[in-house]
Amino acid sequence: MDIFTLIIRAAACRTQNARVPDNTSGMFPVSDVIPSKTTPFVTVGLIALNAVVFLYELQLTRPELQLFAELYGVVPADFSWSSVLTSMFLHEGWLHLFGNMLYLWIFGDNVEDRLGHVGYLVFYVACGAAAALGQVAVSANSIIPMIGASGAIAGVMGAYFVLYPHSRVLTVVFLIFFMDMIEIPAIFFLGIWFVKELFSGVGSLGASAVNGGVAVWAHVVGFAVGALTGLFWRVREPTRTTYWT
Repeated sequence: MDIFTLIIRAAACRTQNARVPDNTSGMFPVSDVIPSKTTPFVTVGLIALNAVVFLYELQLTRPELQLFAELYGVVPADFSWSSVLTSMFLHEGWLHLFGNMLYLWIFGDNVEDRLGHVGYLVFYVACGAAAALGQVAVSANSIIPMIGASGAIAGVMGAYFVLYPHSRVLTVVFLIFFMDMIEIPAIFFLGIWFVKELFSGVGSLGASAVNGGVAVWAHVVGFAVGALTGLFWRVREPTRTTYWT
């Protein structure tokens, strides 16, 4: 899905990716500044499962990989509910996997802290499913498989945006020959990311996706669902007052 590029259907390997993109050209997130209060078992488990599936993909030949993506990715024109889940664990290449897992690691542990392990897992899957359905809604006739975890990860980012508005993201900034590491307010970092995705999504309406690319609306919907969930969670915890919230 940007969210979230394997494949397929044609002689060339084409897919729509669920890939979390770079927030801004020349900026690279490293971590946030909030330590986890609990061990993020679910976040670590999701990263491990994505890595295992990707290692399996590396063993496949190109035709096998094409078939694998068609079977387990979300094909809007041939929709199946089971593929909504399986598509979240497929990735097109090393950069696709690394980018998604980096964002999941940075933002996932704190959201897992807040929602609890079981609640976080349900939330993650629900965001991924909503993101996939959002992309299907705007490209219902597409035969290109949609793969990647970033619809779900966008949901994690949306929840973080609401739950930790005062947090900061440690970011490497590249300016020509100059490099520095600075702390950027999370609400700015994530807000700019969402606005860029929203504008890209609006701009893509009516465009054909015959060559694959980024499933932008999966990102937009995933982030929105995550933010709404985070808002609901804050309402449930009116007495919680810490520096980070």
